[in-house]
Amino acid sequence: MTQKAIAAKVQRLRNFYNTGQTKKISFRKKQLRRLRRAIRKNEGAIMEAMRRDLGKPAFESYAGEIGVLYQEITHAIRHVRSWSRKREVRTSIIHFYSTSEVLFEPYGVALIIGPWNYPLQLVIAPLVAAIAAGNCAVIKPSELAPATSRLVAKLVRDTFEPDYVTVVEGGVDAARAVLKEKFDYLFFTGGTAVGRAVMGAAAEHLTPVTLELGGKSPVIVDEDAHLPSAARRLCWGKFFNAGQTCLAPDYLLVHKKIKAAFVAELAKTVKEFYGDDPRRSPDYARIVNVRHFDRIIKLLRGRKVIHGGGNSRKEKYIAPTIVDGVTMKDPIMREEIFGPLLPVMTFARIDDAIALVNRLPRPLALYYFSKNEKKQKKVLAGTASGGACVNDTVSHVGSPWLPFGGIGDSGMGRYHGRSGFETFSHQRGVLKRTTLFDMKLRYPPYGKRVKLLRFLFRIVG
Repeated sequence: MTQKAIAAKVQRLRNFYNTGQTKKISFRKKQLRRLRRAIRKNEGAIMEAMRRDLGKPAFESYAGEIGVLYQEITHAIRHVRSWSRKREVRTSIIHFYSTSEVLFEPYGVALIIGPWNYPLQLVIAPLVAAIAAGNCAVIKPSELAPATSRLVAKLVRDTFEPDYVTVVEGGVDAARAVLKEKFDYLFFTGGTAVGRAVMGAAAEHLTPVTLELGGKSPVIVDEDAHLPSAARRLCWGKFFNAGQTCLAPDYLLVHKKIKAAFVAELAKTVKEFYGDDPRRSPDYARIVNVRHFDRIIKLLRGRKVIHGGGNSRKEKYIAPTIVDGVTMKDPIMREEIFGPLLPVMTFARIDDAIALVNRLPRPLALYYFSKNEKKQKKVLAGTASGGACVNDTVSHVGSPWLPFGGIGDSGMGRYHGRSGFETFSHQRGVLKRTTLFDMKLRYPPYGKRVKLLRFLFRIVG
């Protein structure tokens, strides 16, 4: 698509937004219901597209894409009216005989750029928030998941008016072209390096952004953890979608007293999940393409594999793999893995684990396994991450009641549920003043009123 065609498309969306239709709550709820029906109608096609792009099992496609979207859409339909109500706030005594309120207004035309690892959910979930807040939207799905990109384009085309929500398909050139246009809000999900480029493009137009990135999300397993459930929950979060999840556990810090027992439990769990040969399991996904396969295998070279390690470049298959003998200087600890490799390191004191986590950029998620509530509080207080789970992994992303987003290198801004609505809404502060009288204290000539002014601010401050 040419730059001129993209510019014309964006202008049509802006013209539609200016009609005011999207600001009506009834309109927003109608569009959300249409979206829910469209997803339901296309469930089979969605799962087939995921299988073609990523080798995703049907269960993972439903759990990680379709089911999450149903929950997000239904939650927004139920609550969008209450979210949209003006919020009355207190008024300072300085503004005597006035009222104050906050209005939640849409930004206008939003751009949503999605990744390839959850190629439906990670463009449609932000779209739900954008629609609920009253915006128009342009979606740019990832070209690295071509079957799903085509499906997203068709689903949007069949569901919405083209001047309300539209899709721009294509590769890097298409992304660069669409980023040259001025949008009122920009929502990007993807890698940190590309996120910097997206933020730079947004800065050209002073466009506010949300960046949902990634990072090295740690798992800390303390000596008092319940090992069988910790192993199951860690393996599920790590090897779901073959590790290609932005908030997947990236590395394991396990107390040295239980390392041998826990690693054995992990190996046992992998076998229970995927059998003796995970390559033959119908429940295990594949790497998205050869380039990413090669990148992950490069991280594995020279490492001590204590479980797994099998791979096939032709099939883009890498087995669930546990790696030992890792140090902070190794390449596997210097970049996000985004694949089914789990490096293992140990700690003797929880303070040591906290210090190690804090040596790396702030992650998208942190996972801590322990029965000790005092230690749980200590780990949460002593670290920073976009989100966290205690005695679980990844599950927090599925709650519309919890804000989801990164911090530092793992992103900025948050969404899901009300948080998503507020992300795509401008909070407009409004002061309404009476005309019954007019205090002349603030008007020139001021004379010696500064003493009176100082007295008043001391009272209110």
